[in-house]
Amino acid sequence: MPVSKPDRSELAARHTEQQIQSRLQSDQHAGYLSDFVYGGIDGTVTTFAVVSGVAGAGLSSDIIVILGFANLIGDGFSMAASNYLGTRVENQLHDKARAAEHHEIETYPEGEREEIRQIFARKGFEGEDLDRAVEIITKDRNRWVDTMMTDELGLSLTLRSPFRAATSTMVAFLVIGFIPLIAFVIQAFSPTAIPNPYWISCLLTGVAFVSVGAIKSKFVDQHWTLAGLETLAVGGAAAALAYAVGAALGHLVGSV
Repeated sequence: MPVSKPDRSELAARHTEQQIQSRLQSDQHAGYLSDFVYGGIDGTVTTFAVVSGVAGAGLSSDIIVILGFANLIGDGFSMAASNYLGTRVENQLHDKARAAEHHEIETYPEGEREEIRQIFARKGFEGEDLDRAVEIITKDRNRWVDTMMTDELGLSLTLRSPFRAATSTMVAFLVIGFIPLIAFVIQAFSPTAIPNPYWISCLLTGVAFVSVGAIKSKFVDQHWTLAGLETLAVGGAAAALAYAVGAALGHLVGSV
């Protein structure tokens, strides 16, 4: 089912002067929802894989809870730390590129001015309009550098906070990744409350996969049902592999 596209009346309602101004201002702020979504997907997949592997080996619910929480804390922190360092590197490369553009403008302004001229010529400017555009852009040093960053280097002017990116990932990993463990935690406190916690975990995890996939669809041109089923398929495949490995190697536990 294709994603519905807004018609002319809906687009007109979104393009009032006030809404355009508000949207352009809000675009200057980095978003972290994607970090949350992918942290949630990874947390659910890896935790349920641990659950399935241990369940396939026929081990007790206590072992599942211990290994599940170990995965949540260890892998969640690892993923958050990787996101922090990756985002920090991106910001450092961004700062380095900006400093280089400032240096080039300071050292050889005529060459950088010619780059601006060619950039706007490729946009369709010519004659007096082109001369005027070059004059306006190069009159302000920061605007000049911003133009080089976006049009020459293809870099965004919006920097993301490494701490917020890592925090979003960690929170999603812990919160959504905990879902496959809920039934086993309940059984640990009340052994008779849930006769077969693994199947309850499968059900809850399936709902989590579809929900996270539906949220993911906000970032891509994909219907939420297809995105949800896609995430469910990927997570289910990981769980099936983990369960098969656990079942195949479960006999080793008894021999230790």
